[in-house]
Amino acid sequence: MAAKFLGEPSKVVTGSHDRTLKIWDLRNKACIETKFAGSSCNDLVTSDGAGSTIISGHFDQKIRFWDTRAESSSNDLLLEGKVTSLDLSRDANYLLSCVRDDTVKLIDLRMKKIIGSFSADGFKVGFDWTRVAFSPDGQYIAAGSSDGSVFIWSVATNMVETVLKNHSAAVTAVSWHPHGTFLASVDRAKTVTVWGDHV
Repeated sequence: MAAKFLGEPSKVVTGSHDRTLKIWDLRNKACIETKFAGSSCNDLVTSDGAGSTIISGHFDQKIRFWDTRAESSSNDLLLEGKVTSLDLSRDANYLLSCVRDDTVKLIDLRMKKIIGSFSADGFKVGFDWTRVAFSPDGQYIAAGSSDGSVFIWSVATNMVETVLKNHSAAVTAVSWHPHGTFLASVDRAKTVTVWGDHV
């Protein structure tokens, strides 16, 4: 369901439907470690450049925090629904989590605590793998809805800034351009929309 580089170009961590996280050595094309999460992993992020911390989001409503040097996760965070995706702010201090209770949670990783919740009339998380994203400057959150809309919230005010409408099917994922000038969204009907500067 998800794969991220782990601190160096030759190591990748994957999260799977089979309830495992695996660390792979790309040079040897081999799995070098398996972590047993106990629940299907829908998404994961690595939260430091050294590749020693993995954060995974799961079907059992938990976000798990892993130190790659330890066997099991610690300080799991329980949410109110299945975790569909995770996104990390550029400074790695904040984590976004999309949840099947039709909210997006903002988590302060220094405290491992939810500090914000984003929802709106009409916003519905369509899938167990719906992907949300921080804007590159960390000031905005984008998430696709089951009605084909893309919701943009301001992190500072917790308010919806705009709702973008172009899709005729549920939006499954969004991604910002690295410089924040464009936003791409994809839907279940295999349509990609690229939104311009007015975002």
